[in-house]
Amino acid sequence: MSKKTNTLLFILGATVFNIVVTLLCFMIMVILYAKFIIPLLPEEGQALAFPLMFIAALVITFFLYRYALKLLMKKIQMEKYFDPIFGNSKRTPPKRAE
Repeated sequence: MSKKTNTLLFILGATVFNIVVTLLCFMIMVILYAKFIIPLLPEEGQALAFPLMFIAALVITFFLYRYALKLLMKKIQMEKYFDPIFGNSKRTPPKRAE
């Protein structure tokens, strides 16, 4: 496979990883919230927790993704298998017209 194909597959895999981990974190928080916290709160305060849990799931996923990416970067040489996503560092800048 070419570097571009590897890069595309990596981006797709990372996106799926992010979505799955976010959903798992959110569902775990919802289950824990329903089991332990809902009985303690009045009904008016219960609805506010869902957006906060979703934001917390996004933050947790961000840190888990960073950790997983650091482990992957230690294990393999990224430059060897993947193309740069934003531009090519080997390309020379265009000349300015004077």
